[in-house]
Amino acid sequence: MLSGGELMLPFRKILFPVDYSESAKRIVPFVYDAAQKHSADLLLVHAYGAEALAETNMRLADPALFDEVRGLQTERLRSYGEKYFGGTKFEPIARLGEAATAIHEVVHSHGADLVMLPTHGYGPVRKMLLGSVTAKVLHDYSGAIWTATPEALAKTELPYGSLLCAVPDANSEEAEAILRAGASLAKLYKAGLHVMHSIDTPPMTSEFDFTPYREELKATARKFLCGLLDRLDIRAPHSILDGAPAECVRGEALRTGAGLIVTGRGHAQGAVSRLWSNLYTIVREAPCPVLSV
Repeated sequence: MLSGGELMLPFRKILFPVDYSESAKRIVPFVYDAAQKHSADLLLVHAYGAEALAETNMRLADPALFDEVRGLQTERLRSYGEKYFGGTKFEPIARLGEAATAIHEVVHSHGADLVMLPTHGYGPVRKMLLGSVTAKVLHDYSGAIWTATPEALAKTELPYGSLLCAVPDANSEEAEAILRAGASLAKLYKAGLHVMHSIDTPPMTSEFDFTPYREELKATARKFLCGLLDRLDIRAPHSILDGAPAECVRGEALRTGAGLIVTGRGHAQGAVSRLWSNLYTIVREAPCPVLSV
């Protein structure tokens, strides 16, 4: 696992993987805004492949080839930073290899505490996958990750006017981290804050009426959430919903006009749940960006 350490706000160092795609360009305003709001340094990271070696006039056997290519890629990245992030302190880092590996290496060597990256899936494929780099980073990195689909980006405006904290389960440690992050960001953006928790109970059948147990589960969840909010001294409206987590989060985000969803990622890091985590579905279906902590 990549280690991002304990979540600390404001963020001090933001890593933005740049692949020069339209998807990356769409999140530039959000990266710039985050860097300004948190007074954070930017790490612009570009992973390039073997095709970049062919762009020089040097022979493959020349030992200086790799240094020259890295220099060319770094300068291209520097120009990108000067164009889109003028006035912000940034460092261009070009690495030969696969993107997720480059992110892994830079996180460890430079200590980034937030990674911001888009998803690349469109159409029917997006319903199944987030994109290999996004999925791998969500799985491997234990620090904070901001991500959004192209559809969510098209519907989201800055600054965030409302935040939604989606507490995934009655895990007090993860729930506390989510609520602290949401409250801190709401204060930073002077935004409204809403808190939700969903319970996914079985549907009623002719053989068994689950209604009494459903109400008991909702009451238990409400008691847990209210107690945690009181202990953290967070005053925010909250909802206990019954249904599939991703559907509940999407519906509540739309209802509250959320510009950012803050949720957890603890259960996304198990090997069995890697492809089928609730988080992946939440990100795919969210009407706005998702910050997972």
